[in-house]
Amino acid sequence: MAPNRLLNLIMNDSDFSDSDDELEIFQAVATYESERDLSSSRNRRTVINRNTFGAQNRLFDDYFAESPSPNAADVARLLAVGELRGFPGMLGSLDCMHWEWKNCPTAWQGMYTGHAHKPTIILEAVASYDLWIWHANFGLPGSHNDLNVLDRSSLFDEVSLGRAPPVNYTINGNEYNMG
Repeated sequence: MAPNRLLNLIMNDSDFSDSDDELEIFQAVATYESERDLSSSRNRRTVINRNTFGAQNRLFDDYFAESPSPNAADVARLLAVGELRGFPGMLGSLDCMHWEWKNCPTAWQGMYTGHAHKPTIILEAVASYDLWIWHANFGLPGSHNDLNVLDRSSLFDEVSLGRAPPVNYTINGNEYNMG
């Protein structure tokens, strides 16, 4: 009910002793307040499109490279930057980090507990100087050192299959031609 109708009902009805008039006024006030609350709550609500199906793709596009492994041009750029910084032949930095898993399920705690005597989860990542992450592996159970993690990782799968970008480098006198 509009506020003007309610005001007219109160002002024009001189006899308030009739219970029907009081009931009508009460109903009019209640209706007006509920309509006002509904309309104001509709105005305050904001719809947020969460698009959960595309979220994974947007996250990957925003924080990771388009291609998980560098192409020949990327390798040349990474090698040039490495040489400028005093690390000739360096493509990127590989690191493994043991991260304490505070909410590890009780049934899994023994499997994920290592030398730290607390459940940890391992993050293995390869990144370039500009934080271009082109490899990440998360979640190996057990007490692993970095060599065990690399053994179970897919990082060197492309190299072992002969599908790595071409690059020439020497390690301990051995010549290599894939990066």
